[in-house]
Amino acid sequence: MPKIVFVGAGSTVFAQNLLTDILSLPELSHSEIVLYDIDAERLQTSSLVANSIQAQLDTNAVISSSLDLAESLYTADYVITMFQIGGYKPSTIIDFELPKRYGLRQTIGDTLGIGGIMRAIRTIPVLLQLAREMEELCPDAVLLNYVNPMAMLCWAIGESSNIRTIGLCHSVQHTATQLARDLEIPEADLDYAAAGINHMSFFLKLERVTAMGKLDLYPQLRERAKGQIPFRKVSQSVALSDAVRYEVFRRTGFFVTESSEHFAEYVPWFIKSGREDLLNEFSIPLDEYPRRCEEQIAEWDSLRDTLESPNTKFEPRKSNEYGAGIIHSLETGHQRIFNGNVMNTGLITNLPNEACVEVPCVVDGSGIRPQKVGKLPPHLAAIIQTNINVQSLTVRAVLEGNKDHIYHAAMLDPRTSAELSLEEIWSLVDEMITAHGEMIPPELR
Repeated sequence: MPKIVFVGAGSTVFAQNLLTDILSLPELSHSEIVLYDIDAERLQTSSLVANSIQAQLDTNAVISSSLDLAESLYTADYVITMFQIGGYKPSTIIDFELPKRYGLRQTIGDTLGIGGIMRAIRTIPVLLQLAREMEELCPDAVLLNYVNPMAMLCWAIGESSNIRTIGLCHSVQHTATQLARDLEIPEADLDYAAAGINHMSFFLKLERVTAMGKLDLYPQLRERAKGQIPFRKVSQSVALSDAVRYEVFRRTGFFVTESSEHFAEYVPWFIKSGREDLLNEFSIPLDEYPRRCEEQIAEWDSLRDTLESPNTKFEPRKSNEYGAGIIHSLETGHQRIFNGNVMNTGLITNLPNEACVEVPCVVDGSGIRPQKVGKLPPHLAAIIQTNINVQSLTVRAVLEGNKDHIYHAAMLDPRTSAELSLEEIWSLVDEMITAHGEMIPPELR
């Protein structure tokens, strides 16, 4: 039976979704599952949830929890990462509040921008240490990474370790679901291909499968873009406009895979100091990630009581995360196609060979095979390159211990460079490094 290790299993709700996906597949229902975290209290909650799910699904899985990483990793077949270094307090608060003093506002701050840069610098060393442990304890295991900033983390591992790694996100499949809803067609009728980088892939093909053949949906989507812009529900009480993505679609001819609130901070066009008109026109939610964190924190005690209650019944509803399906395909040979984050190596020919790209991948019993895309439309490649510049310099800063590249990454970031002078950028980076303290590697402080 495969041994599957959840690193960061204290992310209870996400772990619950993946565990349900895994145990709902008969061929994986006998797996050995190890839940690992550094937070004993959160780990206990996740353990109770896991055992309850197992009981309700009536599986033969062997589930354990541990605060010892080496013990957890030993002889693992699959390692799934789902952690956040620094947490909401203090790190996320620092990432948002310090830049705000300089007039630099963010929405999510986990992928690019000054928030994404600092998150990468905190997280890459931890993920590389995990990879080194895996090289010793489970060198043949597959690492399925769900941690952000996805592209920078997978890039760093790709350059530094021989551990088989795939970066997984849900933006492609979530957006496909949303587009089917926008176009009022069954999602099962969609046939699509998306490629680019994580959180900035574009649908290169968007078609509907009909009895008469395949129909290009982009003309219909262009008509849809002329009407009322849809809202996407992000919690029970909040829905956000998709105006940014539809505007980018109108200007580029291709629909991007990450949400409007994310994409707004990857480019210099939507969030500008003194331009409340743009924020209003495109309904851009500044400080959206802190809002979500505060909402989750406020609800956690009640949610934990529910999760830990022996009377709580978990509905075995599958998520649309790729992880369980990938493990199932590797174990059984059943072929699947998914979008994964991998080193480029010529997959997208007009992006840098050393970059981490998001492309369609085929998985079966012989392994994971990223598919060659070829050239992206030149304007899409150009937009993506502005983000790769930041990713590259951030990765170089950590791998080479070169503090200067943190400043260089910030000065080339599209949003940061659109708002701040070079002197302000240097001063902000200095303050961010000092504020994060020991979360930053010693050679970069």
